[in-house]
Amino acid sequence: MAKIFDIFSFSNKDDSERKKPKEKVIVDYREKNSLIAAKLMKLGLDVEFQHLRVGDYIVKDVIIERKTVSDFVSSMINKRLLKQIESLKQYENRLLIIEGSENFLDEIENNFSIHPNAIKGFLLSITLKHKTPIIFTRNPEDTASFIDLIARKKEKEISLNHSKKPLNKKEQMQFILEAFPGIGPKTAKKLLKEFKTLKKIFNSSLEELRKVIGKKAENIYKLINEN
Repeated sequence: MAKIFDIFSFSNKDDSERKKPKEKVIVDYREKNSLIAAKLMKLGLDVEFQHLRVGDYIVKDVIIERKTVSDFVSSMINKRLLKQIESLKQYENRLLIIEGSENFLDEIENNFSIHPNAIKGFLLSITLKHKTPIIFTRNPEDTASFIDLIARKKEKEISLNHSKKPLNKKEQMQFILEAFPGIGPKTAKKLLKEFKTLKKIFNSSLEELRKVIGKKAENIYKLINEN
């Protein structure tokens, strides 16, 4: 007996086997040299490179900043990471990934001349003050697997029109003062609290500056009066 061709079952089978569209991950072009983009493609994700003003990866409604251990330490010391974390706060769902270590604090202690307590305090500030979750991954493949999980679980996409969060006037003044050698956030805040304006700081005498910040005053005074 000839086999009857069932057009209805064929149609259903064709629909079930139809490929679903790939989940898209937007990657900052500076991450092209990392192995993560290649891993994401291998996992079946649609990787699109763009110039991102904030973060390194955008997965639906999640913005991700990725740091290797060494980059985390250097960007913590030069305060670049704090500015990046502030920019991430424009997004409700944000994440910091620190990549490259199975035991983060041990690696810091063994390879960098910075006290582990300073690192712990900074991590606490990121999670508690800036409300940004942190994930530690062992390698690029591990990082890619986390991003893959996010891509397959999230549904909502976010706008790319966000820009870096503008500094308010007080932050702008502090930023200017921190450009002077040896002047950190605490010293800059002391100066602003005492003199109120940049003009008064720059017009003050060396002795007036010394009363507030001690020997560090010489750095500011010398640069202000340099020809």
